Amino acid sequence: MSFDLLLFDCDGVLVDSEIIAAKVESALLTEAGYPIGVEEMCERFAGMTWRDILFTVEKEADIPLPASLLDKSEKLLDAKLGREVKIVEGVKFALARLTQPRAICSNSSSHRLDAMLGKVGLREYFSPHIYSAKDLGPDRGKPRPDIYLHGLRQMGGKPERTLVVEDSVHGVHAARAAGLRVVGFTGGSHTYPTHADRLTDAGAETVISRMVDLPATVAAMSEWSGAF
Repeated sequence: MSFDLLLFDCDGVLVDSEIIAAKVESALLTEAGYPIGVEEMCERFAGMTWRDILFTVEKEADIPLPASLLDKSEKLLDAKLGREVKIVEGVKFALARLTQPRAICSNSSSHRLDAMLGKVGLREYFSPHIYSAKDLGPDRGKPRPDIYLHGLRQMGGKPERTLVVEDSVHGVHAARAAGLRVVGFTGGSHTYPTHADRLTDAGAETVISRMVDLPATVAAMSEWSGAF
């Protein structure tokens, strides 16, 4: 069964931004009394919104975190991404060879997606089909399936003929909860030793570490039954 629609996460899949976010957020949490390194930040929280990360940390550590951390992170991260974010190697090669309709389904805000995609020259490959979970309302981000269900509706796709490309455990959970098949990706700078295993455990059917391998992987997965 061939795929009629491809849905891409953005951070860590199209742009190498997860490592930048992890550095900013780990520093802020450590400063606030919750010591955490960059690798642990990537392993535990990649794919989650900063708001959900703060909520999880507060529950787990039973420490109050200042509300100012929300705005502080957004400003620091926007500035740092504007200076440092780069395209994931091989993305344009892959997109040029994939003929299916495509969309982005991300936890990042619309303004951040626009800035990052514009900076690395990817906006034209997806516009206007660039969707942010933040635009759906509060508490609608991954690992909830809402953004993938939204992308599916907007594109008129069928779940059984749609493939998602995800780099995070939380994103894979979101896609699988939406009834979608998933290929995991570990080619971002935020990858860690157990990354591929954790994506597979979360429900990815296969995992690639190079974006140039995506077209062949999509073709191969089209021939698999999808009974996963």
